[in-house]
Amino acid sequence: MTITPFEEKVYLSSPTMHGEELKYMQEAYETNWMSTVGANINEVERLISEKIGCGYAVALSSGTAALHLAIKIAGERLYGQPRVGHGTLEGHKVFASDMTFDATVNPIAYEGGEAVFIDTEYDTWNMDPVALEKAFEMYPDVRLVVVAHLYGTPGKIGEIRRICDEHGALIVEDAAESFGATYKGSQTGIFGDYSIISFNGNKIITGSSGGMILCRKKEDADKARKWSTQSREAAPWYQHEELGYNYRMSNVIAGVVRGQIPYLEEHIAQKKAIYERYKTGFADLPVEMNPFDAETSEPNFWLSCMLIKPEAMCRQVRGEKDVLYISEPGKSCPSEILDAIAALNAEGRPIWKPMHLQPIYRMNPFITASGNGRGGTNAYIEGEAADVGLDIFERGLCLPSDNKMTAEQQDRIIEAVRECFK
Repeated sequence: MTITPFEEKVYLSSPTMHGEELKYMQEAYETNWMSTVGANINEVERLISEKIGCGYAVALSSGTAALHLAIKIAGERLYGQPRVGHGTLEGHKVFASDMTFDATVNPIAYEGGEAVFIDTEYDTWNMDPVALEKAFEMYPDVRLVVVAHLYGTPGKIGEIRRICDEHGALIVEDAAESFGATYKGSQTGIFGDYSIISFNGNKIITGSSGGMILCRKKEDADKARKWSTQSREAAPWYQHEELGYNYRMSNVIAGVVRGQIPYLEEHIAQKKAIYERYKTGFADLPVEMNPFDAETSEPNFWLSCMLIKPEAMCRQVRGEKDVLYISEPGKSCPSEILDAIAALNAEGRPIWKPMHLQPIYRMNPFITASGNGRGGTNAYIEGEAADVGLDIFERGLCLPSDNKMTAEQQDRIIEAVRECFK
């Protein structure tokens, strides 16, 4: 069966504008506040801190910048201010989510630390608290955990918070993908000692770029503001006593974010409808949608993903940059389905490749729920605990989840996926 491609591309998740954004951008232009100060920045910081319920929000140039400053502040709080040229985590290990975008973990390296990757669990596709417990048994001196909420689904952050409190560890909560999602009635971004959100172009609320660090204490927010503006001291000349960064958000970008914020709940509802439509359309296929615990959390449904059941996987081999698969009747694999989606002029993506499999981090320790894993090698020993992140990566994929996608377009995508299993 041949399905006619779309005339215009259906994206994975592209910005959805409403018009209010232009009003605030125009205001920045007309008042000549085109730099990293202005009313839009002030208002966005106020709106976000109120929405999430955190004490303070500092608007920055990206979610990655926010993660860097969050990890840097946490490191300084734990280990003191380093000498110039040395990171706050120099010589220290940090536990981190394994299945995530590398922006979650790269700032650990920026600050001279070594990431120890914690395996994923199947219930939410996020950090496994059991594996985290094992990691503390193996590395009892670790005092910092960086945890992400994948694809807009909250992880088991209550359990992770309890474990960290028991071991005297701080949490940096990466809520870049989960803005608007809740865990036990509270917004993600409230559970970390320091947390971040992202306004990247593909996020549920966007500024085309931008992000925020969320802090509980004013002194930490003030530190983030200072560091993000090149650490200029309160002197009549340019005085610098610490390393600084050009990380502050533009007032123009903040205008876009300001215009987007009122539409957050609408965007979440649209994303949820997409998720439910896929779930219904695939009900009789040997697949599952990305899971969440309905009793404890409500995702923002940023991306709809699917996982092929093991018995329905056709043969697939992935190298570092290439993939081969063999089609089999009644079976499929992520690569075949992504090819079928691309043939429709639509955009899907593989699941995030786990960090412990990335060439740059293959020598880092990796801990599974059994306490096994690897340290300093990329070998896997037969009989050790399952590598959950690798399994999800091998069998999963992200489906087109753009909230401007019509029901008719999504039906054609569903039909293209169904054809792969015939």
